[in-house]
Amino acid sequence: MMKAVIETTADRSATIYLPALNEHYHSVKGALAEALHVYIGNGWRHAADRGVAPVRVVEAGLGTGLNAALTAMEAARRGVPTAYRALELYPLDTETFEQWVDTIDPATVDLATLRAIADAPWEVPVEINPCFTVVKCRVDMTAPGAFGPDGSADVVYFDAFAPEVQPALWTPEMMARVADVLAPGGAVVTYCAKGAVRRALAAAGLTTERLPGPPGGKREVLRAVAFQSRLRD
Repeated sequence: MMKAVIETTADRSATIYLPALNEHYHSVKGALAEALHVYIGNGWRHAADRGVAPVRVVEAGLGTGLNAALTAMEAARRGVPTAYRALELYPLDTETFEQWVDTIDPATVDLATLRAIADAPWEVPVEINPCFTVVKCRVDMTAPGAFGPDGSADVVYFDAFAPEVQPALWTPEMMARVADVLAPGGAVVTYCAKGAVRRALAAAGLTTERLPGPPGGKREVLRAVAFQSRLRD
């Protein structure tokens, strides 16, 4: 088991630091702020505001389950059915998860939702609330077909570790697979706005946008949108 350390980020929410990789699970400038801004704001709401229902989300890197829990909360709040597929080859161990959960302010994240996602069995759909179903998939994201059939996602949360830590997940070939899974009008959102990533997504046929980062966080984040050539079936 890889040793992990719980650290407080700039917005007072906590993240997990892996010394062996010199990498954090969330932004040190604000774990909660980044999740809400990049994935819920730029991703899920981008689909929901277009009237997509159900919103089909694929997350690259389940991690702590924070993005999934916040999505479940927002889906319930707005009454928008959401089908969530989370890809994770190395699930967080229970001890580290519990240490991290102990730091969470229940006024910001519903702990029952977070724990329900963590406790959900793998490879089967689990209803977390009437508007949110999750399937956790223990899968190597570099494997062909890992992201699902072509056109099967309205949003991809690309929240893998940084390119310097997991370079195999950020190659042009991987970005092409991400593009293929998007339905027309669908979007991939990520905290990483590096030029190489943006160019790879553009080469895959997506329209890329550099968007403002979260308050107090990164200056820019990225969204890439699939051309809407037809109405969704």
